[in-house]
Amino acid sequence: MMQEANTPWTVSLLAGGFAGAVEGAATYPFEFAKTRVQLRQEVGKPTPKNPFKVVAQVYQREGLSALYKGCSTLVIGSIGKDGVRFLSFDTIKNQFKDPETGTLTPMRNLAAGMLSGVVASITCVTPTERIKTALIDDARNEKRYMSMTHCIKTVLKEDGFIGLYRGFAGTTLKQAGATAFRMGTYNTLKDYEKKHDIAQNTATNFANGSVAGIVTTLTTQPFDTIKTRCQSARGASTVEAFQSVIADYGIKGFWKGTTMRLGRTVFSGGILFTTYEWAAAILNPLLLPKDQGLRE
Repeated sequence: MMQEANTPWTVSLLAGGFAGAVEGAATYPFEFAKTRVQLRQEVGKPTPKNPFKVVAQVYQREGLSALYKGCSTLVIGSIGKDGVRFLSFDTIKNQFKDPETGTLTPMRNLAAGMLSGVVASITCVTPTERIKTALIDDARNEKRYMSMTHCIKTVLKEDGFIGLYRGFAGTTLKQAGATAFRMGTYNTLKDYEKKHDIAQNTATNFANGSVAGIVTTLTTQPFDTIKTRCQSARGASTVEAFQSVIADYGIKGFWKGTTMRLGRTVFSGGILFTTYEWAAAILNPLLLPKDQGLRE
């Protein structure tokens, strides 16, 4: 996946942004279901663990459009998030890699991913996640936001610019961890496969991405749950979100929505990296000087 140091930065940015948009739109119903489950429910009211059941219930009660509430915000955010994430990861990893083999140790892969996750959270992830979550939360209760634009204006009016960064701590911890494990796992698998002459194709890219998605979900779910509580329509501080999860469900509540998120990340990881590889393969010949060649 990740390109050599001489690959134009525009390849990482454009291919990453395109991959993020495709992945976000294709898997959004799972993200919607996961967010619904993580938000506060009525006391004593059970919440289904099957993501398909949540999607079906929302579809039956609220229609197809409800399943894509906040989707445009996520897609826009994914374009920026994954464009920045792939660009920053490629840039950072080139500083960390072994100059002779061109590979990274697993720990350096994780470190490069962690730093790129922080960059992505600061530049675009936190604001777009805040609006997406507020739209999903609002749709099940007050329904006061008429659109993404109206939601942004309302948040700015009520809380100021800082309102867009509500949940910043949880989001940054999630992004740092998620990017570290997703990028790190994917690249570790790729390096292993290269050493053992395993063919790189759509199937291996998708499988590697799916494994990376599973590892990412299981290790970072508590941060995702706290982030969701912080970014609800009414909002909450990180401490308040932490306390509310404990009060509602106990320690196990931090893994609320894991099944929903796995339903998405298994597919999203495969889609994201496969699309990135495909887009980079098309862009590289157009943007890379011919005498520099391409990485296999």
